[in-house]
Amino acid sequence: MDQEIEDIQIKSEVQDDILLAALKLFAEKGYFNTSLIDIKEAAGLKTTGMIYQHFTTKHMIAAQLHTSILDSLSISIDDIRRTNEKSSEQLRGIVDLLFKLTDDAPDVLRFLLILNVNEFLPEAKPLHESVPFKKIINIIEMGIKDGEIRNISPQLGYAEFFGIINNTLRLVLTGFLDRKADFYQSQAWLAAWNSIVKK
Repeated sequence: MDQEIEDIQIKSEVQDDILLAALKLFAEKGYFNTSLIDIKEAAGLKTTGMIYQHFTTKHMIAAQLHTSILDSLSISIDDIRRTNEKSSEQLRGIVDLLFKLTDDAPDVLRFLLILNVNEFLPEAKPLHESVPFKKIINIIEMGIKDGEIRNISPQLGYAEFFGIINNTLRLVLTGFLDRKADFYQSQAWLAAWNSIVKK
């Protein structure tokens, strides 16, 4: 029984190594410029056959990454919503999370915001239709109902608010803005919030 648990842990660790190596390579080189051999080498595996024990194709690796990132983001948004009552506090918490991820885990945000995921995952929904971003639209809708956000369509509120946030993060991730995301966070938050707040 102990051997079986240990084997499962090792298999899980190898799978995590593959996913992390692929994430870094996709973010740096792009999906189409990354080969399974590149992933094998970056993950420190002896053969590409070790990848096939976990994923049959590069597409499966990308799909798993996409799902895992969106699931983690969705869970984090749920935690933020549980611990903050007002829409403004919830949106601020999400902005804080995205800026922290940009500084601490830039490959994750590059995968979501820079790569054109639909080129290699055509079955993936657009970002604004994914579960975590639908939750953000719901937060904006709640803010409109509570009178905290001006009376506009929630989708337009999302576009205005997250247009500013996403563009700021993209400019940091591509190096156009040359400081860490944290440096621009309060300015971006104020600009984004002022674009939707009821005055």
